[in-house]
Amino acid sequence: MSITVTGRKMPVTEALRQYAEEKIGNSMKVMDIDPLVAEVVLFVEKNPANPRPAVCEVTLRTKGHIIRVEESEEDMYAAIDVAAAKVVRQLRKYKTRVVDRKVRAGAEKAAPDAIPATGASLDELMEELADDEVVRVKEIEFEPLTEEEALVKIDLLGHDFFAYTDRDSNLVNVLYRRDDGGYGLLKQTEE
Repeated sequence: MSITVTGRKMPVTEALRQYAEEKIGNSMKVMDIDPLVAEVVLFVEKNPANPRPAVCEVTLRTKGHIIRVEESEEDMYAAIDVAAAKVVRQLRKYKTRVVDRKVRAGAEKAAPDAIPATGASLDELMEELADDEVVRVKEIEFEPLTEEEALVKIDLLGHDFFAYTDRDSNLVNVLYRRDDGGYGLLKQTEE
């Protein structure tokens, strides 16, 4: 278990570094998951209208999974405390959904229920995006996953969507969080 504490456009005092390492480290020890690497980034937002400018970002990496937590509070110590509590919840979720499920999967294999795809065509989607421009490009590796594993990843990352390669069909799928609750799945059609 290793913890790296850095500051983004701010110096990190030794007292703040020790506090972050202690709080995040204690949160990580609770779940006893190996190997586990934590990156803690501390920064202060400069917007004077923001009532909670102190931000603590924690990224945990373990066995092919990434767990991310970001919390903002009035001061940095409070942000670290809230982030540490959230880390414990996310690790508990990871352990129950991923680690314990792998143990149970050895005894039985169950196929996940299919989520219906949306009816929008590619042309309709492209027309909606015609006036927008790409402001950021990020390259990712599409790892082969099952639908259930993708649901766990999108939940652990806290993202609104997650793209992956379906393990069975080798086609690209996009899992997304719906505004009215639940998830949607965009599946690539087989030719």
